Amino acid sequence: MDPSSSDKDTPLVENIRLLGRLLGNTIKEQEGDDVFNTVELIRQTSIEYLRYEKPETRKELEALLESLSPELAVQILRAYSYFSHLANIAEDQHHVRRIRYHEIARSPARFSSTEKAIERVEEAGYEIDDIVKFYDKALIAPVMTAHPTEVRRKSTMTQEMRIADLLHELERVDFTPSEIEEKENELERKILTLWQTNLLRQSKMSVIDELKNGLTYFDYTFLQQLPRFYRKLEASINRKIDEAADVSIPSFLRIGSWIGGDRDGNPFVTAEVLDETFKRQSSLILNHYLEQLNELGRELSLSTRLVTASDALNRLSENSPDTSPHRLEEPYRRALVGLYARVSATLQFMDNEEAAIRPLGDANPYENPKELLADLKVIEDSLKSNNSETLAQGRLEELCRSVDCFGFHLACVDMRQNSAVHGATVEELFKAVDLADHYEDLPEKDKIKLLSQELSSSRPIIRQNWKYSEQTTSELQIFETAHKIQQTQNFEALCTAIISNTQSVSDVLELALILKEKGIVTPDGESRMNIVPLFETIEDLQNCSGIMDQLFATPEYMRLVKSLGNIQEVMLGYSDSNKDGGYITSGWELYKAEVSLIEVFRKHGVGIRLFHGRGGTVGRGGGPSYEAILAQPSGAVDGQIRVTEQGEIISSKYTNPDLGLRNLEILASATLEATLLSKNEPEPEDSWLDTMDCLSGKAFETYRGLVYGTEGFIDYFWSSTVINEIATLNIGSRPASRKKTRKIEDLRAIPWVFSWAQCRLMLPGWYGFGSAVDAFIEENPDNGLQLLQEMYQNWPFFESQLSNMDMVLSKTNLAIASRYAALVEDIELREKIFGTIVEEHKKTVKALLAIMQQTTLLAGNPMLTRSIHNRFPYIDPLNHIQVQLLKRYRADQKDAKTLTGIQLSINGIAAGLRNSG
Repeated sequence: MDPSSSDKDTPLVENIRLLGRLLGNTIKEQEGDDVFNTVELIRQTSIEYLRYEKPETRKELEALLESLSPELAVQILRAYSYFSHLANIAEDQHHVRRIRYHEIARSPARFSSTEKAIERVEEAGYEIDDIVKFYDKALIAPVMTAHPTEVRRKSTMTQEMRIADLLHELERVDFTPSEIEEKENELERKILTLWQTNLLRQSKMSVIDELKNGLTYFDYTFLQQLPRFYRKLEASINRKIDEAADVSIPSFLRIGSWIGGDRDGNPFVTAEVLDETFKRQSSLILNHYLEQLNELGRELSLSTRLVTASDALNRLSENSPDTSPHRLEEPYRRALVGLYARVSATLQFMDNEEAAIRPLGDANPYENPKELLADLKVIEDSLKSNNSETLAQGRLEELCRSVDCFGFHLACVDMRQNSAVHGATVEELFKAVDLADHYEDLPEKDKIKLLSQELSSSRPIIRQNWKYSEQTTSELQIFETAHKIQQTQNFEALCTAIISNTQSVSDVLELALILKEKGIVTPDGESRMNIVPLFETIEDLQNCSGIMDQLFATPEYMRLVKSLGNIQEVMLGYSDSNKDGGYITSGWELYKAEVSLIEVFRKHGVGIRLFHGRGGTVGRGGGPSYEAILAQPSGAVDGQIRVTEQGEIISSKYTNPDLGLRNLEILASATLEATLLSKNEPEPEDSWLDTMDCLSGKAFETYRGLVYGTEGFIDYFWSSTVINEIATLNIGSRPASRKKTRKIEDLRAIPWVFSWAQCRLMLPGWYGFGSAVDAFIEENPDNGLQLLQEMYQNWPFFESQLSNMDMVLSKTNLAIASRYAALVEDIELREKIFGTIVEEHKKTVKALLAIMQQTTLLAGNPMLTRSIHNRFPYIDPLNHIQVQLLKRYRADQKDAKTLTGIQLSINGIAAGLRNSG
């Protein structure tokens, strides 16, 4: 039986206490009793206030925090920031612990697991053959981006991973008392190292720095866990068929990346950076293959005196550069040396750094990963055919899967650029060859006609030795480099180009023409790159189906679609739509956009693949992935889906290898269920759709009225949040704003959401809902609330929206937010805007609880409730100190120590909230 809720959380509480005690010892030893005693006093006072909510306790806490000197404030901030990081480690380990407990106890399959997904699909009437066919055509891709909300440095993450390993060892191994003491001593040493490691980056990150960070997740998780994911999946499938079955599932789950290819608003992504990106990616994966081949060589010491080998294996052995007399009767080892030599030659051919382990002799490089995989299959087949099938499993099986998954390129890199840049590039190209003097001023129909003609023409329009602008030259160079990379690697290495701010058919055709000029698209209609429009704002989402309808009616473009398997990818931007129209309207317009796109794609007989640009926090489309995928309208997930993984969400999902495997499994399970089960789900009631239109309209009006219609709101935002100070953190290579203005329209969605999270208002994740519900119930007094409750209980989309809002509101703290509001010097403006926010918050909480039929927030989420209970005594003081430091820093006392304190507080609050940006 599963222990009671309190019992099962005991190991978590013990781990938090252990880490807290060791951190306390470190602080006491390193900084002295005064700092330690102050940390303890703040902790105890904060816990007492949160437990009893006494006004006098709050005043006592605030007075204590306000009395801190800048020097002492920095030490307190470090203490509480590190505690938040350590609490994250303990929670992650507890999650792994619970997964293992259920596996050991052989508990019924849990929702979002592979076993449960297959079980649910079978219960719906599907055969196991239907499930295998699903995987045959599926494509699922978590795509890592460099969007800057991860405030941790790699140096601290490395130490934290070792702490996680030590906690894991303490639980898994039956140590003696002296061994336990030594492990705890090692834990304390790691915590001391953390304490003496700078939490903050001291210089701005470059794109290559972002790339290095991104590549670490392959070492942490993907290289080991993706092959393991497929092994578990195939085992689940084969158990359903026959214990002796040997069904092989294709590599449908692929890791993507934007790092090194995302140029939208980032002038530092150049042709040279793209080239360096692939050199580093190839170096990592090829060196991984070399390591695995080296280990296989140690393992497969089989002698022909005892076993036989296939003719194909013997040929590989004979062609090996290994001439050692000691291995003349060991054909597997000799064959593996030959493979090793060819992989090493491949690495050197790709102009990468030297191989980590030197080859024996010379060899020709592999032309492509399929050649390497074919050689590995020769070894595998020989083992299987000579009664050594068990040896073909394990490392060899995983290496075969790795080569199939990662190729020689590691991850597919998406290219992305704003449509305005593509338009300016085409304008210059046309002007240089006298095709159009003012292309961008042409009517849309004339643009489409001209672009369509040139797409079918074999005549080049790039003039050699012509002096184009710096921007156009850079664009042409990067696509030329992309073409070379595709020739060196393959289509899968660089297969997607995304058009940000797509607002017309010509925006898409412009990119197609640029690709044609660089050989990626041919005049006869072949394309080696998916051209993906990105629809971001509310208006763009409303227009997207019309644009795609007209695009599919353009013969020159449809030829490109057909050349790519008759599948068109469309990206939907959650972040900017939310900043533009608020949470409710953003979610609803995205849902309606998907429904309308599905209809258009069916009309033209084109397969749809949606790419969801979701951030970490709810305000940027975040939330649990499983529920989000299942909440998509029927037909939106047709076996194919791509989802961005951004900022701190990448580290929270994929730093811990066990959690990484679990998250990959969740994506695959949800996609299977959403594809097959949605076909049997009833369509939403017309009354639900009408209700959402009403709610969205009023929420939009309320949100826009505050953010874009309230005089002085821009001043309020810049004064009451840490938006200015966030810009001083070296957490990304892109600027915070698209233009050098203070306008909300020009601000990127990430710092917008990040700022509201820091001041504990989380406004982008809920504002406008309360007024919308009030207005709807007022218009429908008899059954309005009952209808909303029915929608919540029976419509996954609406349930997901409200569950995410429940989470966001639980992390909102108006008392703390009021202290940030006090930073606004204009009292009248402060009271007006903060008063409006407070009133909307009250309406929203009341409406949410009534619809969900709860008496408190998070009534149905005990895990998050527990997490908040553990964290808030440590997060709240960080907010109070941050406010005090902001006051000092902005009052013409802009000293470096105070700024360091503010930056540390940002780090600690982000760590405590986890999904902050």
